[in-house]
Amino acid sequence: MKASEIREILKLTQKPEYISFAGGLPNPQSFPTEAVKEIVSDLLDKDSERVMQYGTTEGYEPLRSEVGKWAREMGMMDIHRGNIMITHGSQQALDIISKVFINRGDPVIVGAPTYLGALSVWKVTGAHFEEVEVDATGLDMDSLDETISRLKHADIHPKIIYVVPNFQNPAGVTMSEKRRKQVVDIANEHDCLVLEDDPYGQIRFKGTPIKPVKAFDDTGRVIYMSTFSKLLAPGFRVAWMAADARMTKKFVKCKQYTDLCTNSFGQAITYEYIARGHMKSHIPKIISLYERKCGLLMKALDEKMPDDFSWTRPEGGMFSWMTLPKDFNSVDLLKTSLKHKVAFVTGTAFYANPLNGVNKARLNFTHPADERIPEGVDRLVDSIAEYRRGLNKE
Repeated sequence: MKASEIREILKLTQKPEYISFAGGLPNPQSFPTEAVKEIVSDLLDKDSERVMQYGTTEGYEPLRSEVGKWAREMGMMDIHRGNIMITHGSQQALDIISKVFINRGDPVIVGAPTYLGALSVWKVTGAHFEEVEVDATGLDMDSLDETISRLKHADIHPKIIYVVPNFQNPAGVTMSEKRRKQVVDIANEHDCLVLEDDPYGQIRFKGTPIKPVKAFDDTGRVIYMSTFSKLLAPGFRVAWMAADARMTKKFVKCKQYTDLCTNSFGQAITYEYIARGHMKSHIPKIISLYERKCGLLMKALDEKMPDDFSWTRPEGGMFSWMTLPKDFNSVDLLKTSLKHKVAFVTGTAFYANPLNGVNKARLNFTHPADERIPEGVDRLVDSIAEYRRGLNKE
């Protein structure tokens, strides 16, 4: 086991003198404190015995029913309460999936780059990672098909194709509808599972929404997972996963060995927040907030960054992915940047092969205060200049 690179950076950058583009933190301005106060008071007054008690492993039944409605509104028509389990955050869902499906040495196909939390938990399980390039419209399907065919030619059967289709963490890119259909077709052809991780899908501030990969699944091989951490509050640790009912039963058994049940109180608050209509009015506020912050970052980067740097322009979510010049090492640049009291996450953290991503960096735009975003870019530019001077001396 290895400590999370981001968590270690966050320990340092919690100091007020630092400006952090590192953590994938929701902005505290997005937390609906007053509505939650009212809900908590009502629950304690009227229903304290139930909401403060142990719950079922599958999750709070009213919340599961509400999540089922939400899934069907997104186009996943076969998802109902019996297909859904509530988890302690998305990370627990990744852990449960690894325990149910991944044996030591099993091939798992991931993007290059991909979400580092998935890499961390599956490394512990002993998964063997096969990387497939992520470009401007998501996982490259030709490379995916070639990778699976190569493995099968060697009599190796890949278990899972892992995708983050909306505003991918870390790249900020969105998988096209064509590719979403293709990944299902490829999984059907080669008898693989698809794990669709969708924490940011509701936070779209540009472009047209695209149905989830799960919406194109007619064989029950796509597992869908999402979270309320980015929409309500990460401290509640309420997320959910939806899958074929047979898989869900296995997930429930696995979860019983882990924690018996998810936070009953957090689930009840989440349900009430949705049922009272708050979520529908709240999501547009988050979108407006993050669109503004993304715009501030893009403007500052456009105006101030050197010409040999480039970055993605996300249509939603929380991240932009920066490409540095080939002779730059983002690990070394971070050391210089921390001296200037500005932080980001190095690209190497998001690759199964740590030799990749050396000249990449992830920038989070949702958490810094508006006025600190351009100031943070100024500090980053100063860090780059100092780092470049060191390279020229060599």
